Amino acid sequence: MREQRAARLPYQLVEVTGPSMVPTLRHGDWLLIQYVKGPEAVRDVVREGDVVVLRHPLQQDLLIVKRAVERRDGGWWVLGDNTFAESDSRQFGAVPDELVLARGLGRFRPPMGVQRSVAGVAGWVVSCVRVLRTDRSFSRRLRAR
Repeated sequence: MREQRAARLPYQLVEVTGPSMVPTLRHGDWLLIQYVKGPEAVRDVVREGDVVVLRHPLQQDLLIVKRAVERRDGGWWVLGDNTFAESDSRQFGAVPDELVLARGLGRFRPPMGVQRSVAGVAGWVVSCVRVLRTDRSFSRRLRAR
């Protein structure tokens, strides 16, 4: 994930890179995030099922996007929606509240090339903006557990 601005505004657009959150988020999607003001606020703002932006526990200069699955001793257990991407809590354990920076509110999917038909444009318009809700975008893999 790449940050677009250096200033810490309460809301910000960030670009998603990598496949770990497919199908909810794809490489190149834009994510609207709300920054969490400190580790104390994480417990009040972040809920199970939320998409969160956090510092990677083993490489803290790297920001990652994952789904907060549940609170455990030591912090949040986070997983990617893509079952084949393993850089999540299965690799590094629970993530402390200090490393959770923001929660995702919605995503914007830019068009893939030039749309040549009215149906193609209409399909993109309907699907390009989505609110990230815990009940709608929760992956099948997480619901099955």
